[in-house]
Amino acid sequence: MDIQSERRRLLDEEDGDQDPPGLLSEQDAYLSKVKNRNLYLATLACVLGPLSFGFVLGYSSPAIPELSRIADPRLRLDAAQASWFGSIVTVGAAAGGLLGGWMVGRIGRKLTLMFCSLPFVSGFVVIIAARSVWMLYAGRLLTGLASGVTSLVVPLYISEMAHERVRGTLGSCVQLMVVLGIMGAYLAGLYLDWRWLAICSSVPPTLLMVCVCFVPETPRFLLSQGKRREAEQALRFLRGPDAPVEWECARIEDACDEQSASFQMSDLKDPGVYKPLVIGVMLMLFQQMTGINAIMFYAENIFERAHFKESDLASVIVGLIQVVFTGVAALIMDRAGRKILLIISGVAMAISTTAFGVYFYLMSGLPSRAGEEPHADLAWLALASMAVFITGFALGWGPIPWLVMSEIFPSKVRGVASAACVLTNWSMAFIVTKTFQDLMGLLTSAGTFWLFSSMCLLNVLFTVAFVPETKGKTLEQIEASFRGSSGPNIPHGRPEPV
Repeated sequence: MDIQSERRRLLDEEDGDQDPPGLLSEQDAYLSKVKNRNLYLATLACVLGPLSFGFVLGYSSPAIPELSRIADPRLRLDAAQASWFGSIVTVGAAAGGLLGGWMVGRIGRKLTLMFCSLPFVSGFVVIIAARSVWMLYAGRLLTGLASGVTSLVVPLYISEMAHERVRGTLGSCVQLMVVLGIMGAYLAGLYLDWRWLAICSSVPPTLLMVCVCFVPETPRFLLSQGKRREAEQALRFLRGPDAPVEWECARIEDACDEQSASFQMSDLKDPGVYKPLVIGVMLMLFQQMTGINAIMFYAENIFERAHFKESDLASVIVGLIQVVFTGVAALIMDRAGRKILLIISGVAMAISTTAFGVYFYLMSGLPSRAGEEPHADLAWLALASMAVFITGFALGWGPIPWLVMSEIFPSKVRGVASAACVLTNWSMAFIVTKTFQDLMGLLTSAGTFWLFSSMCLLNVLFTVAFVPETKGKTLEQIEASFRGSSGPNIPHGRPEPV
């Protein structure tokens, strides 16, 4: 039987099956023949991008204190320059999100992923060779550009090549590798100066360029370009030799056929477009309004202000906690579901930032009352509050907004809509990180953390009211649900098989 005849037979069987459990059994029968080995290897290759991104985020925490004390006046950072050094990454990342949204549609997911390594390495080379503060800014801006492209393309790549049984787990690996990179930068910063730390940080993106050469383009992108044979080859690589990939290929192809037209502004009237777009943008907005990037960028400074003696070691402990609980989130993502983890995460962060605010409030009152330095008795509260915050963030609001972004958009707007989400995320990250020190002065340390706490409560309310559960659904089923259909395919009718 040829491919077209097989496709017609499968589609006819699907049309004749009106019983949802029967359809699910058909999916289960297919997935039972899938081997995930190559899928895991491909994921491991592409998450070197988020690992590089994590080193960029973590680099400023050990580097800023050292650059603030450096003997060379050309490189010494004052308070304002340190603020820019920490936050300018987000400016580059916002631009990278727009660039990545254009690139994934034009040259594909794989080539975009390979491109990411170039500004990563170039940026760290500029930092290593820096002879002025402006060179430090330029290097951070380049690594930020790469981070923005990476934060868009890697979740998209993983969601399009993974099947629904493991998509949540593999999608959570993006955030896991980011926090591994952050912890790696913190740990290396204990032993390396800022230049050697930059050299260390350039290793993961170099490996990324090499490893991505051996993974395929995503089947969905290939089918959207009319390359069915290449799509089947990619699926056969990802699903193993025993899986009847023609079945999955036909289902994806139908969705691509329905969305062959390019994105138009009039598409924003479609509930299947504007509903997921609003949800995706709001998830990114709320993620940054928790204050996570400000807290990670200035982790050592926060502990110094909290009078924690070993501030650099405390930052490493925080990074380790984030790695452990992001790994836990990855393991339970496809069992617990996205929505419940977001709610648990938001509540934990609200409690911890409230406690952190209380700590700073108590500490600010002690000197005026006792006439002495704040006691170290409550230093444990600072570390415990930070640990609970990072644990909560790692379980939900860290990985899930990126995962949901990669799941909910229709294929024809996936690049544009993902770019809007990434631009929102990094624009808010810039605003929060750039104004963090000013907020600490204006609202006091306690008031700033109480502001973050109120944002975490808003996160919870938004999740309960608007965020859908995507656990166990194919990308086509998720898309159909936004259009008011429970079917597995896009509910505008299916083109007749040729």
